[in-house]
Amino acid sequence: MTRIEPRDVAQAAIDDPTLPAGTDERFSGYGVMGLPFSSGHYLTVRHFPASSIGPGYTAVWHRDPHGRWQIFADAAPEFSCPRFFSSATAFPARTCAIEKSWSDSRTLTVTVPGAISWTLTIGGTGATRLMTAAGSMLSEGAWSDQTLLAAMSRIAGPVLSVGTVRLTGRVPNGQHFQFAPKRIWSIVSSSATINGKDAGAPGRLSRQTRMSDFWLPQHGIFAVGTARFETFDGSKHRAATELLPGLGVATGSIDGE
Repeated sequence: MTRIEPRDVAQAAIDDPTLPAGTDERFSGYGVMGLPFSSGHYLTVRHFPASSIGPGYTAVWHRDPHGRWQIFADAAPEFSCPRFFSSATAFPARTCAIEKSWSDSRTLTVTVPGAISWTLTIGGTGATRLMTAAGSMLSEGAWSDQTLLAAMSRIAGPVLSVGTVRLTGRVPNGQHFQFAPKRIWSIVSSSATINGKDAGAPGRLSRQTRMSDFWLPQHGIFAVGTARFETFDGSKHRAATELLPGLGVATGSIDGE
């Protein structure tokens, strides 16, 4: 049997940027759901070549050891991750170029020029293969079933040893979300420099971090799939530029560093 490689699946998502049917806000692509470092830094990357609200985009999220988040994206905040998560960030989103390159079928490097250089190696485990097999048996309609997503959330956390998982709930800006990770792998090694400093080895945070109902994994996970969000309504959802009150803005290659 031919082994399916992360790079190939990621490239397929780029070559055929299709979206699930629906009238809500939908995205399709891949990314690292999150990776904690022993220094207390935390990184994620999302690449959604397909978006129902604008051009496809890439975003890198960074949490510093003080627990302060910032989002970098190569699309404007209203068309990228800050649309849903900005009110849980301490610093304004930064619109900038983000570079991605694969040195082989399982090694990805992500660069935010002047701020972050991050290399990670992706591998499969018995647990990720089990969850991928389970996900491959679900129809697109099943991935929108709230009861099923809640049940999968309860199973995924212990099976993958990533802490609490929520595949459905509300994001900080108020929209309801559904996440469908259809193929997953584990991050087996990684290194990063953040504002020119070594982030250290990957390592679990002393306390798992989350943004409202959206929990970030305690171990690095690479996933390919789709995301759905409730259509933005300015009367009940926060705008993409809103930040948590009382968290000031600093300057630097990475704000607050």
